[in-house]
Amino acid sequence: MTTKQKWDKWEVIAIKYLQKKWYQILDTNFKFWRFWEVDIIAKTDNLIVFIEVKYRQNTNYWTPEEAITANKLKKCKKTVEFYLAKNQYDFENIRFDVITILKWEKSYKLKHYKNIEI
Repeated sequence: MTTKQKWDKWEVIAIKYLQKKWYQILDTNFKFWRFWEVDIIAKTDNLIVFIEVKYRQNTNYWTPEEAITANKLKKCKKTVEFYLAKNQYDFENIRFDVITILKWEKSYKLKHYKNIEI
């Protein structure tokens, strides 16, 4: 199993969580060649929501929340701007969220942080 396949497992968990909350998934792993990738792009309540998924097996070094650095948010912002322009979406009706997943023994703990400033 490659590293990307491991990450995909956690993105699938995030997608299932979002779908249970009535989010419509528009795109996944959207890349802007030079900057960054947005893990999930979804729609809810007339908003386009850009979602970064962060997973950690333990918190020995960094929590999933600590992995969301200012530099990563800056790169995400460039990707969001590119996606909006490419798809002709309104810049006013967007939100940036983070979903963190921390592995527990045989399960996981998922947190959804809404409306993160980028």
